[in-house]
Amino acid sequence: MIASPKLKIVEELIAGSSREELAWISGYLAGVAAGGGANVAAAASAVAGGTAAPAKAGKITIAYGTETGNSKKLAADFAAKAKKSGINAKLVSLDQYRLTDLPKEEYFVTIISTQGEGEPPAAAKKFYDGIHANGFKLEKLKYGVLALGDTSYPLFCKAGEDVDARLDKLGGKRLVSLAKCDTDYQADAESWFDSLLNSLSSSAEPAAATAAPAVKKSAGKKTYTGTILTSVNLNDRGSNKETYHIEIEAEDVAYLPGDALGMIPPNPAPLVADILAVAGVDAAKKISYKDEQWAVAELLTKRLNIVHLPERVVAKYAALTGQTIPETRMGLLDLLKIYPYKATAPFEDLVAILEPTAPRLYSISSSPEAHSGEVHVTVARDKFCINGEDKFGLCSDYLARLEEGTTIEFYIHKNGAFRLPDEDKDVIMVGPGTGIAPFRSFLAERDATGASGRNWLFFGDQHFVTDFLYQTELLNWFDTGVLTKLNVAFSRDQKEKVYVQHKMKQQGKELYNWLQGGASLYICGAKDPMSVDVESALLEIIAEHGGKSAEAAEAYLAELKEAGRYLKDVY
Repeated sequence: MIASPKLKIVEELIAGSSREELAWISGYLAGVAAGGGANVAAAASAVAGGTAAPAKAGKITIAYGTETGNSKKLAADFAAKAKKSGINAKLVSLDQYRLTDLPKEEYFVTIISTQGEGEPPAAAKKFYDGIHANGFKLEKLKYGVLALGDTSYPLFCKAGEDVDARLDKLGGKRLVSLAKCDTDYQADAESWFDSLLNSLSSSAEPAAATAAPAVKKSAGKKTYTGTILTSVNLNDRGSNKETYHIEIEAEDVAYLPGDALGMIPPNPAPLVADILAVAGVDAAKKISYKDEQWAVAELLTKRLNIVHLPERVVAKYAALTGQTIPETRMGLLDLLKIYPYKATAPFEDLVAILEPTAPRLYSISSSPEAHSGEVHVTVARDKFCINGEDKFGLCSDYLARLEEGTTIEFYIHKNGAFRLPDEDKDVIMVGPGTGIAPFRSFLAERDATGASGRNWLFFGDQHFVTDFLYQTELLNWFDTGVLTKLNVAFSRDQKEKVYVQHKMKQQGKELYNWLQGGASLYICGAKDPMSVDVESALLEIIAEHGGKSAEAAEAYLAELKEAGRYLKDVY
């Protein structure tokens, strides 16, 4: 036990030290504890020179898998910090990483985000699938995994968990324990990497993984309260679609073009009432959920997914009630009706297996420069049919029904991987349907800031008369020169369907010239098949007008992506 005067000195030293200095002090003390002598001498020499003690690891690979750019930014920051510590850090995207190099690695760090239902980002899928399909041994590998996620989603950081577990199973040794970071990740991520650097500096053969920073209970999001200013259906009468332009007023709302609005939609009140009636539970009954007391009705309305239960939740319900239920997805109401809740356990046990309602994200279609104090979204009301009955998407239906003056809560989802280039750079935007949303934001921003770069938009939908979203604004921007080129494709207005990719190929020579001149190309909208077809067309354009082979065209597109000039926001 430290004597009181010494303890006071230590506390004062800690209080006056930066994060980097604390990491160094930790390494220094580890050297002292390991036996003094050369370790202490090296540390003392480092102090005199004002630098950290040289790390025992000579080089390290830092690989990132990202969807929105957060993992890439952290990886770049970490690489810079490692180099300052005397470690040669190799930075690489997981989609460019050669899996055959993994058994040769000695020190390997990966930063990976989680998407959708616990899946890795598209850029990391090849690596993720490869380590799960390959039986190679990683007996010399020492590794660390930093997982980024969002605690609002049920499978928080699942991709990172899977990678960490797999590397361990293949024989790797952890330099530090897996860290799972929420959306407010910066401080936890830096602390984790400092621990990793300390592990590298103090021991080439880590005896045990350093503990990772704990995940905060808070989701780390700033929530805004906004008021609906207007909601307009952009489709004309006779359209097969309903697409709403919704304007929300909110004080001090902070976002950039390319960001998205996130929200957790409430469940319909009639559905909640029916569930409580079937379950025989009092709406006002208080139960505990995540260390808070809730009225059951409020909890089912605001926090829990009761509309479409995934198979894993249905399986938990079957185990809880002792019933045999086929693997399926269904709503909680139907589940209770078909397979009644007969458990002797209280209703709290049923609530415990339910997952939180996942946030919905909508690309922001306004500009902070042009629409101060407001945020706009473009929402397609999702309509589908089940057993002959029309159904609507939970959040899109909720937003479509909102009346002027209604207040809603939302947050801003940052997307650092979908940003405008410098003001003098050209941009090419491909955004059919609601994919137009961020490009309305881009154009409004470039108009308001007087950006000198040229702007080219490809837009498409079903019919010119009923589905030309933001037609008046787009034509005004074209007339005033903000929009340099505008090409539109309306697929159902002629016998043969025409899509944006066809218009791109018609303009192939000029489009390639724009790319050669430094233009950035953006795609937003449906992932499949739209973005796949657009990329195929783009490769054809590069090959034809650049005189390249198919392989060379692929390499050209990869270079654009690596340079941050080929960006996608698809869903």
